[in-house]
Amino acid sequence: MRIQVGVSRCGLLIALVVIASAAGRLTVHAQTTEFVPVTDAMLQDPAPEDWLMWRRTLDGWGYSPLDQITRENVGELRMVWTRALGRGSQQGTPLAYDGVLYMPNPRDVIQAIDATTGDLLWEHRREVPENVPDGGLVTNNRNIAIYGTLIIDTSVDDHVFALDADTGDMAWETEILDYETYRAMQSSGPIIANGKVISGRSCRKPDSCVITAHDARTGAELWRRRTIPAPGEPGDETWGDVAFEDRQHVGTWMVPSYDPALNLIYIGTSVTSPAPKFMLGGSDLAHLYHNSTLALDADTGEIVWYYQHLKDHWDLDHPFERLLVDTVVAPDPAAVSWINPRLQAGETRRVITGIPGKTGVVYTLDRETGEFLWATPTVTQNVISHIDGATGAVTENSEVVFTGLGQEVLACPSWIGGKDWEAGAYSPLTNTMYYPLRNTCARVLSTMEGGLAIYRLAARFQLAPGTDQLGTVRAISVETGQTTWVHEQRSATMSLVTTGGGLVFGGDVNGRFRAFDQETGEVLWEINLGSSVTGFPISFAVDGRQYVAVSTGSAATASGFVRLTPEIRPSAGNNLFVFALPVRD
Repeated sequence: MRIQVGVSRCGLLIALVVIASAAGRLTVHAQTTEFVPVTDAMLQDPAPEDWLMWRRTLDGWGYSPLDQITRENVGELRMVWTRALGRGSQQGTPLAYDGVLYMPNPRDVIQAIDATTGDLLWEHRREVPENVPDGGLVTNNRNIAIYGTLIIDTSVDDHVFALDADTGDMAWETEILDYETYRAMQSSGPIIANGKVISGRSCRKPDSCVITAHDARTGAELWRRRTIPAPGEPGDETWGDVAFEDRQHVGTWMVPSYDPALNLIYIGTSVTSPAPKFMLGGSDLAHLYHNSTLALDADTGEIVWYYQHLKDHWDLDHPFERLLVDTVVAPDPAAVSWINPRLQAGETRRVITGIPGKTGVVYTLDRETGEFLWATPTVTQNVISHIDGATGAVTENSEVVFTGLGQEVLACPSWIGGKDWEAGAYSPLTNTMYYPLRNTCARVLSTMEGGLAIYRLAARFQLAPGTDQLGTVRAISVETGQTTWVHEQRSATMSLVTTGGGLVFGGDVNGRFRAFDQETGEVLWEINLGSSVTGFPISFAVDGRQYVAVSTGSAATASGFVRLTPEIRPSAGNNLFVFALPVRD
């Protein structure tokens, strides 16, 4: 039986109770103010008080222009309310619109919550197959989308679906893949690009390794793009003689970015299965399009350009957030390892930048053409030995490339990062990107037994040589590539958000949630939330009052970091917390 309980967005007067026993559903509706539909124009230029998608804007910045909470008063920040979330792996991002938070929970549960009081307005518990695992990344739900009068999400059983934002009722549902055949993981939800629902997924079989577009109003499929080429398609030759059905696991399991002016979607890809390339036809092959940035035509799904960041033998995926920034490009040779020699001093470019993969390497590319502009490491790494500045071609370190079974190498970073799914953020106030990074390495074994069988790897994790500090937050100039400050700590750091008040908010595995000064890295405020800060923080406003929201929970990566810092023992409660400054009389 499914029970769905809904109340109005204003929550004042219950007007009608409908019991639908045949569907096993109880729905409670109330009188409500008219819901104002969310348009493409609103998504492409959101009101300062709203947070309408994963990183608030389609350029992936993770920046709120709200400035009521400042460096001077952030020390007065107080908790306004908290609410428990559903069980399971919790890494969610709430949406904020017109005084309501729409919160994804594990296992296809979505809640609408009064943003100022924490009261539940409605909750939708979608029916899922009994054979869906009860925990782990399969049930994870990092983000949802809003469009028109709909809340849109991808499901644990490979559907895309939409709910009425005012009631939580199902509006439409479309199968993307046959769950029994493919079992792709949709642990990150979609974005909306000009009325199209764009989503990616983790995958195994070539035909499940797809990026899809659906009509946001109806759910009708518009296009799908495989990330593994078939025989006769461009890129087929990069797999050598590997049979199509043996080309596996080039996933797109994080959230894309979108440039409306260029009409390009930017999305990153993951490692192959198995990871060591001697098992897939040879280490000299590129195995497109793994560990790449893909620029797709939003109308057709065609690949306009791609850039491969790494031929990956160690599960160092590159699917993370891409930042779209218009900036002067002037990499400092003293701070940046690899620079395009054709760059003109002080020229302004439309770039795609950030740390797209677990290696912790910053890459800056021209987002119209994919031209390589510059790249530089941020943490200890030994998997890349060189990048050709003129071509962007990456040379891997042959000393850590596997050549046979039973071989063990010390790879830095490890497959828990470096960088992982926890998002960095950009601030236009400083033209600086801020990233949660980790100092990890691993003794990685190429094996057919034990470890991560899907990759044919096993690992023993350790801190990078020369440090006992696992977590960092690093501030990097988008213009010059210089690191302007670094915060280091024992516990692993998690996702960040920047604000117009000159602040960076972010948490860690030990449950600490902090506000940093964007310019100096000084910690200006801190609270212990008890459990690992696994959710993506946001900032929003209601009736002129600015709030900051973040969630805690249990997540596979967080528990992996705890093993590297055994003295740190947070709890594992799934909760949503909301903060604001005290109300003055």
